[in-house]
Amino acid sequence: MPLVSDFPVEKPVLVTCGLPYANGRCHIGHLRTYVPADIFVRTLRKQGQEVVFVCGSDTHGTPIVMNAEELGILPGELVEMYHAHFDEIFRRMGVEFDYFGTTDAPSNHHRTLQIVEALIEAGHVYPRRIELAYCPRCDRFLPDRYVEGRCPYCGVRARGDECDQGCGKHLEPGEIRDPVCKICGREAEYRTQEHFFFRLSRFKDFLLQYLPGLRGTSNARNYAIEWVNQELRDWCITRNMEWGVSFPGHEGLVVYVWVDAPIGYISFTEEWAKRTGGDWEAIWRGDSRIIHFIGLDIVYHHCIFWPAILKGAGYTVPWAVVASGMVKIEDKKFSKSRGYIVWVDEDYLAHGFHPDLLRYYLASYTSHTKELNFSWKIFQEKVNKELVGSLGNFLYRTTLFAYKNFKEVPMAAVSSEVMDRIGQAIDEFTESIGGYEFKRAVDSAMTLSDFGNTYFQSMEPWKLVKTNREACAGVIKDCLQIAKALIVLFDPVMPGLMEVAWRDLGLRESVHTVSYDEALVELEGGRPILKPEILFNKIDDEKIEEMERILSKRIIEAVEKEMKNKKDGEERGRSDSITLDEFERLDLRIGTVKEATSIKGSEKLLKLTVDLGETIPRVIVAGIREHYTPEELLERQVLVVANMEPAKLFGVESQGMLLATENGVLLEPDEPVKNGVKVK
Repeated sequence: MPLVSDFPVEKPVLVTCGLPYANGRCHIGHLRTYVPADIFVRTLRKQGQEVVFVCGSDTHGTPIVMNAEELGILPGELVEMYHAHFDEIFRRMGVEFDYFGTTDAPSNHHRTLQIVEALIEAGHVYPRRIELAYCPRCDRFLPDRYVEGRCPYCGVRARGDECDQGCGKHLEPGEIRDPVCKICGREAEYRTQEHFFFRLSRFKDFLLQYLPGLRGTSNARNYAIEWVNQELRDWCITRNMEWGVSFPGHEGLVVYVWVDAPIGYISFTEEWAKRTGGDWEAIWRGDSRIIHFIGLDIVYHHCIFWPAILKGAGYTVPWAVVASGMVKIEDKKFSKSRGYIVWVDEDYLAHGFHPDLLRYYLASYTSHTKELNFSWKIFQEKVNKELVGSLGNFLYRTTLFAYKNFKEVPMAAVSSEVMDRIGQAIDEFTESIGGYEFKRAVDSAMTLSDFGNTYFQSMEPWKLVKTNREACAGVIKDCLQIAKALIVLFDPVMPGLMEVAWRDLGLRESVHTVSYDEALVELEGGRPILKPEILFNKIDDEKIEEMERILSKRIIEAVEKEMKNKKDGEERGRSDSITLDEFERLDLRIGTVKEATSIKGSEKLLKLTVDLGETIPRVIVAGIREHYTPEELLERQVLVVANMEPAKLFGVESQGMLLATENGVLLEPDEPVKNGVKVK
């Protein structure tokens, strides 16, 4: 049986997960990354591969400082609280890291400084005077999250480091337009200050050569290649803060969080090596296999910025990047501010749901690269139909029948048909995990469970035991062997419950330590069997209704809070008001959409050709793909800001902006009008 992804066993393998930000509690969206990574690591180990599995808390950046200030505590206190929270949640969910550290540890400060100094010495970092948002009232420069304004590319409201509501572009310090201080709410101004930049543009040729061979999931690789083929700009790697890794020789400047956070992967490996006697340099400076499991939203950082830093500082670059699709809650876009969120502690574990049920859901719902929807009703259906109805039913009825009628594993040989089916399931499972197809792997194991149920039912051992005990013993030996194989296969997915099932078979060693080959080793005849436990229980409708009420209440409270904040803002009459002159500067026109196509690499944007009554139709990029299909837009009249400054998005120059409500509904006339008609 080949090793997953053909890893040579003599080469070190390191698996990491994107670091949870120590600024809030763990939600189901987090687990979309960590559970599949844990399944992957457990699968590798069952194939004899030694793996180091590390992660840790991302502890720096302005959001942590802002949250700590609001709570009246120090950033270190906030970080310590949430670091402990994530550590506990991961342990309870069966996600077992070899080391779970923190980026504020001395080892990470040391390694970050070493890498930054190496980049400076190699000429990859240089100083540049840039304009930064400065608040005269607060008397301070405003790093990323302390400032908001308009995106320079698409014009929508954006935070200082990213156009989070529009085109999704990363924003460098000083790029945000019409800056406003988030501390006092007043308009900010731009002042000049010296900062330091990483010459990312210098690594374009390296990245274009490296990325096509990057293993992992195609969504990560293709997204990164698309970005590199466009303009690759140098990155500002310093910020005006005190909390973080101090930039060498410059008081008041810290290293940008997206530098010191991924360096945590290295320092965590160093800490693991100190504890175990391992060799961290064999991984980070040798011929190794470094595999990052991340969310799709941080592909740019892990596939472009991070490999360039490693290359520039003389470290081993990632071998694979595995990017998961995003998460929805009850088929709505995941949003903490709008209440579409499920907290792992208070909404799941505190209600008595077993961790393995959620692990199963996350692995089996859909392909790892596709969008995952968490729904309480679908969760109930999967548990009741698949885990209770198929897997649990087979394991319990088989083991209970053997216990009642034989008290031990029967002295019989396993049929060749059963052994062949087990071998096929193992091959399909491991091959699928090697391709990061967790759903396909689980489906292959569940197919073996369905086969076992059909086999048990068709052979009718409850009748056979009365007429031909020897033949019945053969049937039950077959079923017990299938049960053994199922437990071994499902162990990486549901490690807690499979350990219980393993003990029920009378097996003493931990199922976590056995290889997949063990599934093909016949159970020893005469080994005592214990009275089995019921592994899975049906989830009743009342419980699901309770969970749905909790979610609905949270959504309602979020809407009420949003409305209150909006009302408060209107009553304060802040600087959101504009003059008539400012409004009249807007060139608002009605146009008709003549063509609409998707933009490769973007989940939000559509490319539209709009007739505004001009000689040549306008090309407009609009972030409405989540709300409209291209077909729905054809011949539709829309309201366009015609004098919007052109912006290039995903290689397409947008020559205007469509107007829509905040929930994505396009503004259009009540009845058809002539293209190009102005709106006043």
